[in-house]
Amino acid sequence: MKISEKGLALIKEFEGLRLSTYTCAGGKKTIGYGHTKGVKLGQKITQAQADEYLRQDVASAESAVSKYKYNYNQNQFDALVSFTYNCGAGNLKKITDNGMRTLAQISARLPNYNKASGKVLAGLTRRRAAEKKLFDTPVKTSSSAAAAQSYYKKYTGKSTS
Repeated sequence: MKISEKGLALIKEFEGLRLSTYTCAGGKKTIGYGHTKGVKLGQKITQAQADEYLRQDVASAESAVSKYKYNYNQNQFDALVSFTYNCGAGNLKKITDNGMRTLAQISARLPNYNKASGKVLAGLTRRRAAEKKLFDTPVKTSSSAAAAQSYYKKYTGKSTS
C-alpha cells in the first residue's frame, strides 16, 4: 500500500516546509518537510530536494506500517504513515504492541503521542487529533464503484442468452 495525496498533504501541513536547516522541538537538525537524516547546520535545499526527501522518508514509514498485517483502509494507512513519519517505527511498534492491538485500540492510543522532550506540545496534540480523525474516517467508495462491486458479487457467470 502507498500513501495517498491526502496523507501526504497531512504530513506537509504539520511538518511545514523549511528550505534551510533548523532544530525541531525534539532537538534534531531538520530540513524540508521534517527530514533529519544527514542534515547539517547551515544546509540549504530546493523545493525539488525537499519533495525528494519527503518521498524517501515516506517510503520508509510506509514500509514500517506495512510490516503489521492489518487490513487497513487507505485513511488508516495514511494516518499511521504520518504518525510513523513523525514519531518513528519504534513508536509505531509500541502503539500497535508489535501488531497485537486492534485497530480501535491503536486509534485510542494515537493522542498519547503528543510530547517532545517530555513536554506536551500543542502542535503535536493537533497533529495526533488530525491523524486520529483520519484514521477513524471510513473510506467512501463512489456510487458507481459500489454498484460494480454489488453487481460482481451477484454475478453467477451464467449467460442469459
